[in-house]
Amino acid sequence: MSKQLTIRYVIVVILLLLASVATLSIGSVMINPIDAIKGIFTHDNFILNEYRLPRMLLGLIVGSSLAMSGSLIQGVVRNPLASPDVIGITKGASLTAVIIIMLFPSAPLFVLPFGSFFGALIISVILTVLISKFNVSGSKLALIGLAIGAICSAIVQYLLIRNPLDANKALVWLTGSLYGHNMSNVLVILPWFIIAVPLIVYFCNQLDILSLGDDIAIALGAKVKRTKMILLLLAVILAGASISVVGGLSFLGLIAPHIARRIVGHKHIHITIMSGLMGALLLTLSDGLARGIHPPLDIPVGVIVAIVGVPYFLFLLRKI
Repeated sequence: MSKQLTIRYVIVVILLLLASVATLSIGSVMINPIDAIKGIFTHDNFILNEYRLPRMLLGLIVGSSLAMSGSLIQGVVRNPLASPDVIGITKGASLTAVIIIMLFPSAPLFVLPFGSFFGALIISVILTVLISKFNVSGSKLALIGLAIGAICSAIVQYLLIRNPLDANKALVWLTGSLYGHNMSNVLVILPWFIIAVPLIVYFCNQLDILSLGDDIAIALGAKVKRTKMILLLLAVILAGASISVVGGLSFLGLIAPHIARRIVGHKHIHITIMSGLMGALLLTLSDGLARGIHPPLDIPVGVIVAIVGVPYFLFLLRKI
């Protein structure tokens, strides 16, 4: 790795550490950054250790997971506008979550994460079948994902209209929020993150070969269909686990990989790692803004991410 690339990694990591300390300090009760750092080790601040620290850790893991998932999907589909929400994975998770919230309001809390993960998995199975059986790839796969997502969104809107009394909880979940989560939520998503990330790093070289095109990849000995299926499954594991905990965060999986490419170039191992760092940084900063704009009001972090994401999405459309 070149010296210039190392410096860029160091700068992003430093920014991420500063953003993490800042988000521990910001809220309806402001905490001095130095006291916040000390409180992590002394465990003498209830607000910090019971609410803000788990929320910060969850933001780091979820932001990194969604961004890495987006970079994988863009690499597999070979479409720079692909992401978990664009190809329907987020919409599938949202649909099953809303069904549980609306039709089974008395269901235990642990059912919602499993239900939303199941919805994301169903969409991924459909896309995997299209890849393996019908050899659908590239823009066609992205368009099919958009169509599936549109169907899921239409059903969600119908359920919201039919059940207006339960719509508030569903809308907060659909927007995406880190509010009210504790360390148990971090432990729900952490094992998936630990399992998926090393496998993703291992397959990044295969993703470089796939970017040359299916014919060239096959000529070089790559097992294209199997590799695509594995990478798509890993992307779903990260995105599905994240969405199941914090809700339907949009745009993060789209914009973070593009920012990463501008920083580290086009080698997928660096794109994937930098995407994870940038996703964690963007979500951490957004969560700090969500709490700091008008305390004690806690704005859903998905709103802040969308405010940042939409202009960048329009900028991408002009560039592509």
